[in-house]
Amino acid sequence: MKVAIVGATGLVGNVMLKVLEERNFPVDELLLVASERSVGKKIKFKGNEVDVISIPTAIEKRPDIALFSAGGGTSLEWAPKFAEVGTTVVDNSSAWRMDLSKKLVVPEINANQLTKEDKIIANPNCSTIQMVMALAPLHKKYKIKRIVVSTYQSVSGTGVKAVEQMENEMAGIKGEMAYHYPIHKNAIPHCDVFEENGYTKEEMKLVRETQKILNDKTIAVTATAVRIPTAGGHSESINVEFENDFNLTEVREILNETDGVTVQDNLDVNVYPMPMYANGKDDVFVGRIRRDGSQPNTLNLWVVSDNLRKGAATNTVQIAEYLVRNALV
Repeated sequence: MKVAIVGATGLVGNVMLKVLEERNFPVDELLLVASERSVGKKIKFKGNEVDVISIPTAIEKRPDIALFSAGGGTSLEWAPKFAEVGTTVVDNSSAWRMDLSKKLVVPEINANQLTKEDKIIANPNCSTIQMVMALAPLHKKYKIKRIVVSTYQSVSGTGVKAVEQMENEMAGIKGEMAYHYPIHKNAIPHCDVFEENGYTKEEMKLVRETQKILNDKTIAVTATAVRIPTAGGHSESINVEFENDFNLTEVREILNETDGVTVQDNLDVNVYPMPMYANGKDDVFVGRIRRDGSQPNTLNLWVVSDNLRKGAATNTVQIAEYLVRNALV
Protein backbone atom coordinates (compact mmCIF):
# COMPACT_ATOMS: atom_id res chain seq x y z
CA MET A 1 0.00 0.00 0.00
CA LYS A 2 1.59 3.21 -1.24
CA VAL A 3 0.15 6.29 0.49
CA ALA A 4 0.82 9.96 -0.31
CA ILE A 5 0.11 12.86 2.06
CA VAL A 6 -0.20 16.03 -0.03
CA GLY A 7 0.30 19.03 2.24
CA ALA A 8 2.35 16.99 4.70
CA THR A 9 4.03 20.03 6.28
CA GLY A 10 0.75 21.80 7.21
CA LEU A 11 -1.30 21.62 10.41
CA VAL A 12 -3.73 18.99 9.12
CA GLY A 13 -0.98 17.09 7.27
CA ASN A 14 0.94 16.70 10.53
CA VAL A 15 -2.17 15.38 12.28
CA MET A 16 -2.83 12.97 9.38
CA LEU A 17 0.60 11.43 9.93
CA LYS A 18 -0.11 11.12 13.66
CA VAL A 19 -3.50 9.47 12.99
CA LEU A 20 -2.04 7.05 10.41
CA GLU A 21 0.54 6.01 12.99
CA GLU A 22 -1.92 5.74 15.90
CA ARG A 23 -4.43 3.68 13.90
CA ASN A 24 -1.68 1.50 12.41
CA PHE A 25 -2.89 2.16 8.86
CA PRO A 26 -1.27 -0.34 6.44
CA VAL A 27 1.44 1.83 4.83
CA ASP A 28 4.17 0.00 2.92
CA GLU A 29 5.54 3.15 1.30
CA LEU A 30 4.81 6.68 2.50
CA LEU A 31 5.16 9.66 0.17
CA LEU A 32 5.28 13.02 1.94
CA VAL A 33 4.36 15.75 -0.52
CA ALA A 34 4.50 19.53 -0.21
CA SER A 35 5.30 22.69 -2.17
CA GLU A 36 8.66 23.14 -3.90
CA ARG A 37 10.01 25.24 -1.01
CA SER A 38 9.55 22.29 1.38
CA VAL A 39 11.10 19.64 -0.89
CA GLY A 40 14.03 17.95 0.83
CA LYS A 41 12.76 18.54 4.37
CA LYS A 42 12.60 15.47 6.58
CA ILE A 43 9.57 14.43 8.64
CA LYS A 44 9.48 11.56 11.13
CA PHE A 45 7.00 8.72 10.72
CA LYS A 46 7.11 5.61 12.91
CA GLY A 47 10.64 6.51 14.02
CA ASN A 48 12.00 6.91 10.49
CA GLU A 49 12.83 10.14 8.68
CA VAL A 50 11.04 10.55 5.34
CA ASP A 51 12.05 13.10 2.70
CA VAL A 52 9.46 15.57 1.43
CA ILE A 53 8.99 15.34 -2.35
CA SER A 54 7.20 17.44 -4.98
CA ILE A 55 3.75 16.75 -6.38
CA PRO A 56 4.98 15.73 -9.87
CA THR A 57 7.45 13.28 -8.29
CA ALA A 58 4.63 11.77 -6.21
CA ILE A 59 2.41 11.34 -9.29
CA GLU A 60 5.23 9.48 -11.07
CA LYS A 61 5.30 7.02 -8.15
CA ARG A 62 1.56 6.25 -8.65
CA PRO A 63 0.39 5.93 -5.04
CA ASP A 64 -2.67 3.80 -4.26
CA ILE A 65 -4.17 6.54 -2.07
CA ALA A 66 -3.40 10.27 -1.80
CA LEU A 67 -4.70 12.16 1.23
CA PHE A 68 -4.88 15.84 0.32
CA SER A 69 -4.77 18.79 2.69
CA ALA A 70 -3.11 21.47 0.63
CA GLY A 71 -5.85 23.99 -0.19
CA GLY A 72 -8.56 24.15 -2.83
CA GLY A 73 -6.41 25.51 -5.66
CA THR A 74 -3.87 22.71 -5.29
CA SER A 75 -6.64 20.11 -5.16
CA LEU A 76 -8.38 21.42 -8.28
CA GLU A 77 -5.11 21.38 -10.21
CA TRP A 78 -3.52 18.17 -9.00
CA ALA A 79 -6.19 15.76 -7.70
CA PRO A 80 -7.34 14.90 -11.27
CA LYS A 81 -3.71 14.22 -12.27
CA PHE A 82 -3.35 11.72 -9.43
CA ALA A 83 -6.70 10.17 -10.41
CA GLU A 84 -5.49 9.79 -14.02
CA VAL A 85 -2.67 7.47 -12.89
CA GLY A 86 -5.10 5.34 -10.84
CA THR A 87 -4.67 6.96 -7.41
CA THR A 88 -7.74 7.36 -5.20
CA VAL A 89 -7.71 10.89 -3.75
CA VAL A 90 -9.37 11.80 -0.46
CA ASP A 91 -9.46 15.59 -0.45
CA ASN A 92 -9.77 17.71 2.68
CA SER A 93 -10.32 21.06 0.90
CA SER A 94 -13.62 22.60 -0.23
CA ALA A 95 -12.68 22.10 -3.91
CA TRP A 96 -14.83 19.04 -4.69
CA ARG A 97 -17.44 18.98 -1.92
CA MET A 98 -20.34 20.37 -3.91
CA ASP A 99 -19.33 18.76 -7.22
CA LEU A 100 -22.32 16.59 -8.17
CA SER A 101 -20.03 13.89 -9.54
CA LYS A 102 -18.09 13.54 -6.25
CA LYS A 103 -19.13 11.85 -3.00
CA LEU A 104 -19.01 13.87 0.24
CA VAL A 105 -18.28 11.32 2.93
CA VAL A 106 -18.48 10.89 6.69
CA PRO A 107 -17.70 7.15 7.02
CA GLU A 108 -20.16 6.45 9.86
CA ILE A 109 -22.97 7.96 7.78
CA ASN A 110 -22.49 7.32 4.06
CA ALA A 111 -19.25 5.48 3.22
CA ASN A 112 -21.39 2.67 1.80
CA GLN A 113 -21.97 4.89 -1.26
CA LEU A 114 -18.32 4.54 -2.30
CA THR A 115 -17.24 2.40 -5.27
CA LYS A 116 -13.99 1.65 -7.09
CA GLU A 117 -14.97 4.28 -9.65
CA ASP A 118 -14.75 7.08 -7.05
CA LYS A 119 -11.23 8.37 -7.67
CA ILE A 120 -11.73 11.78 -5.99
CA ILE A 121 -13.62 11.69 -2.68
CA ALA A 122 -14.42 14.85 -0.73
CA ASN A 123 -13.94 15.22 3.02
CA PRO A 124 -16.55 17.61 4.50
CA ASN A 125 -15.89 20.81 6.39
CA CYS A 126 -14.89 20.36 10.04
CA SER A 127 -17.94 22.10 11.49
CA THR A 128 -20.27 20.10 9.22
CA ILE A 129 -18.73 16.76 10.18
CA GLN A 130 -19.34 17.12 13.90
CA MET A 131 -22.88 18.43 13.38
CA VAL A 132 -23.99 15.61 11.07
CA MET A 133 -22.34 12.99 13.29
CA ALA A 134 -24.74 14.04 16.04
CA LEU A 135 -27.77 14.66 13.83
CA ALA A 136 -27.69 11.81 11.27
CA PRO A 137 -28.98 9.10 13.66
CA LEU A 138 -31.68 11.47 14.94
CA HIS A 139 -32.67 12.36 11.37
CA LYS A 140 -33.23 8.66 10.65
CA LYS A 141 -35.57 8.36 13.61
CA TYR A 142 -37.43 11.70 13.71
CA LYS A 143 -36.73 13.41 10.31
CA ILE A 144 -35.17 16.87 10.51
CA LYS A 145 -37.15 19.88 9.28
CA ARG A 146 -34.88 22.76 10.28
CA ILE A 147 -31.49 23.38 11.90
CA VAL A 148 -30.31 26.63 13.52
CA VAL A 149 -26.61 26.36 14.35
CA SER A 150 -24.13 28.78 15.89
CA THR A 151 -20.48 27.74 15.89
CA TYR A 152 -17.66 28.72 18.24
CA GLN A 153 -14.58 27.82 16.20
CA SER A 154 -10.96 27.38 17.20
CA VAL A 155 -8.20 29.46 15.61
CA SER A 156 -6.55 26.21 14.50
CA GLY A 157 -9.31 25.99 11.88
CA THR A 158 -7.74 29.02 10.18
CA GLY A 159 -4.22 27.63 10.31
CA VAL A 160 -0.75 28.14 11.77
CA LYS A 161 -0.76 31.92 11.28
CA ALA A 162 -3.93 32.30 13.35
CA VAL A 163 -2.54 30.13 16.17
CA GLU A 164 0.60 32.29 16.15
CA GLN A 165 -1.48 35.49 16.18
CA MET A 166 -3.35 34.36 19.30
CA GLU A 167 -0.17 33.21 21.06
CA ASN A 168 1.57 36.51 20.21
CA GLU A 169 -1.37 38.53 21.53
CA MET A 170 -1.47 36.50 24.74
CA ALA A 171 2.25 37.20 25.22
CA GLY A 172 1.90 40.89 24.32
CA ILE A 173 4.01 40.49 21.16
CA LYS A 174 3.20 42.34 17.94
CA GLY A 175 3.23 40.05 14.95
CA GLU A 176 1.58 39.02 11.71
CA MET A 177 -2.25 39.15 11.75
CA ALA A 178 -4.29 36.26 10.33
CA TYR A 179 -7.52 38.15 11.16
CA HIS A 180 -8.66 41.73 10.64
CA TYR A 181 -8.90 42.11 14.42
CA PRO A 182 -7.25 40.77 17.59
CA ILE A 183 -8.54 37.31 18.53
CA HIS A 184 -7.27 37.15 22.14
CA LYS A 185 -10.13 38.12 24.50
CA ASN A 186 -12.36 38.53 21.44
CA ALA A 187 -14.99 36.75 19.33
CA ILE A 188 -15.04 37.42 15.58
CA PRO A 189 -18.31 36.62 13.71
CA HIS A 190 -16.43 36.15 10.45
CA CYS A 191 -15.20 32.69 9.35
CA ASP A 192 -14.02 32.59 5.72
CA VAL A 193 -15.17 35.16 3.13
CA PHE A 194 -18.61 36.77 2.91
CA GLU A 195 -20.93 35.68 0.11
CA GLU A 196 -23.45 37.93 -1.64
CA ASN A 197 -26.26 36.79 0.67
CA GLY A 198 -24.46 38.20 3.74
CA TYR A 199 -23.48 34.77 5.05
CA THR A 200 -19.87 33.60 5.15
CA LYS A 201 -18.63 30.71 3.07
CA GLU A 202 -18.20 28.71 6.31
CA GLU A 203 -21.86 29.28 7.20
CA MET A 204 -23.03 28.21 3.75
CA LYS A 205 -20.89 25.07 3.93
CA LEU A 206 -23.01 24.01 6.93
CA VAL A 207 -26.13 24.51 4.81
CA ARG A 208 -25.05 22.87 1.55
CA GLU A 209 -22.88 20.06 2.91
CA THR A 210 -25.46 18.94 5.49
CA GLN A 211 -28.11 18.55 2.79
CA LYS A 212 -25.70 16.60 0.57
CA ILE A 213 -24.39 14.24 3.29
CA LEU A 214 -27.87 13.51 4.65
CA ASN A 215 -29.18 13.31 1.07
CA ASP A 216 -32.13 15.58 1.86
CA LYS A 217 -32.50 19.01 0.26
CA THR A 218 -35.70 19.66 2.21
CA ILE A 219 -33.70 20.22 5.43
CA ALA A 220 -33.64 23.97 6.15
CA VAL A 221 -30.35 25.14 7.71
CA THR A 222 -29.29 28.57 8.93
CA ALA A 223 -25.89 29.20 10.50
CA THR A 224 -23.74 31.79 12.26
CA ALA A 225 -20.02 30.96 12.48
CA VAL A 226 -17.83 32.68 15.07
CA ARG A 227 -14.09 32.47 15.66
CA ILE A 228 -13.10 32.37 19.35
CA PRO A 229 -9.71 32.31 21.13
CA THR A 230 -9.41 28.56 21.70
CA ALA A 231 -6.47 26.57 20.36
CA GLY A 232 -8.16 23.30 19.38
CA GLY A 233 -11.74 22.12 19.03
CA HIS A 234 -14.92 23.59 17.57
CA SER A 235 -18.13 23.95 19.59
CA GLU A 236 -21.67 24.24 18.22
CA SER A 237 -25.00 25.24 19.67
CA ILE A 238 -27.57 23.35 17.60
CA ASN A 239 -31.33 23.86 17.62
CA VAL A 240 -33.04 21.19 15.52
CA GLU A 241 -36.73 20.91 14.67
CA PHE A 242 -38.04 17.46 13.73
CA GLU A 243 -41.18 16.42 11.86
CA ASN A 244 -41.91 13.86 14.58
CA ASP A 245 -41.83 14.26 18.33
CA PHE A 246 -39.07 12.65 20.38
CA ASN A 247 -38.41 11.31 23.84
CA LEU A 248 -35.28 12.70 25.54
CA THR A 249 -34.35 9.34 27.03
CA GLU A 250 -34.57 7.77 23.58
CA VAL A 251 -32.51 10.62 22.07
CA ARG A 252 -29.74 9.93 24.59
CA GLU A 253 -29.93 6.18 23.87
CA ILE A 254 -29.64 6.76 20.11
CA LEU A 255 -26.63 9.04 20.55
CA ASN A 256 -25.00 6.65 23.05
CA GLU A 257 -25.29 3.83 20.50
CA THR A 258 -23.80 5.89 17.64
CA ASP A 259 -20.22 4.98 16.69
CA GLY A 260 -17.93 7.98 17.06
CA VAL A 261 -20.29 9.89 19.37
CA THR A 262 -19.82 10.25 23.14
CA VAL A 263 -22.61 11.67 25.29
CA GLN A 264 -21.39 13.95 28.10
CA ASP A 265 -24.58 15.15 29.74
CA ASN A 266 -24.76 14.99 33.53
CA LEU A 267 -25.74 18.38 34.91
CA ASP A 268 -25.70 17.12 38.51
CA VAL A 269 -21.90 17.01 38.36
CA ASN A 270 -21.40 19.69 35.68
CA VAL A 271 -20.50 17.27 32.89
CA TYR A 272 -20.83 18.68 29.37
CA PRO A 273 -18.55 18.86 26.31
CA MET A 274 -15.76 21.44 26.16
CA PRO A 275 -13.05 21.96 23.52
CA MET A 276 -10.29 21.74 26.14
CA TYR A 277 -11.21 18.10 26.77
CA ALA A 278 -12.12 17.17 23.18
CA ASN A 279 -8.67 18.29 22.00
CA GLY A 280 -6.62 15.32 20.74
CA LYS A 281 -9.60 12.95 20.68
CA ASP A 282 -11.47 11.48 17.70
CA ASP A 283 -15.04 11.35 19.03
CA VAL A 284 -17.78 13.93 18.68
CA PHE A 285 -19.02 14.93 22.13
CA VAL A 286 -22.69 15.80 22.72
CA GLY A 287 -24.27 17.36 25.79
CA ARG A 288 -26.75 19.94 27.11
CA ILE A 289 -29.44 17.75 25.54
CA ARG A 290 -32.77 19.44 26.22
CA ARG A 291 -36.16 20.15 24.71
CA ASP A 292 -36.81 23.60 23.24
CA GLY A 293 -39.91 24.71 25.13
CA SER A 294 -40.70 27.52 22.69
CA GLN A 295 -42.00 25.27 19.90
CA PRO A 296 -42.97 21.64 19.25
CA ASN A 297 -40.63 18.77 18.26
CA THR A 298 -37.48 20.87 18.77
CA LEU A 299 -34.24 19.85 20.48
CA ASN A 300 -31.18 21.77 21.71
CA LEU A 301 -27.71 20.18 21.66
CA TRP A 302 -24.17 21.34 22.44
CA VAL A 303 -21.67 19.54 20.18
CA VAL A 304 -17.87 19.68 20.47
CA SER A 305 -15.11 17.99 18.47
CA ASP A 306 -11.41 18.37 17.66
CA ASN A 307 -11.52 20.12 14.29
CA LEU A 308 -8.08 18.87 13.22
CA ARG A 309 -8.89 15.24 14.02
CA LYS A 310 -12.49 14.09 13.36
CA GLY A 311 -13.08 17.43 11.63
CA ALA A 312 -10.24 16.79 9.16
CA ALA A 313 -7.40 14.25 9.50
CA THR A 314 -9.21 11.38 11.24
CA ASN A 315 -12.23 11.51 8.95
CA THR A 316 -9.87 11.46 5.94
CA VAL A 317 -7.97 8.44 7.29
CA GLN A 318 -11.26 6.67 8.14
CA ILE A 319 -12.33 7.05 4.50
CA ALA A 320 -9.01 5.52 3.43
CA GLU A 321 -9.52 2.66 5.92
CA TYR A 322 -12.96 1.97 4.46
CA LEU A 323 -11.48 1.89 0.94
CA VAL A 324 -8.78 -0.59 1.97
CA ARG A 325 -11.13 -2.75 4.07
CA ASN A 326 -13.58 -3.09 1.17
CA ALA A 327 -10.92 -3.57 -1.54
CA LEU A 328 -11.90 -0.34 -3.32
CA VAL A 329 -8.28 0.64 -4.04
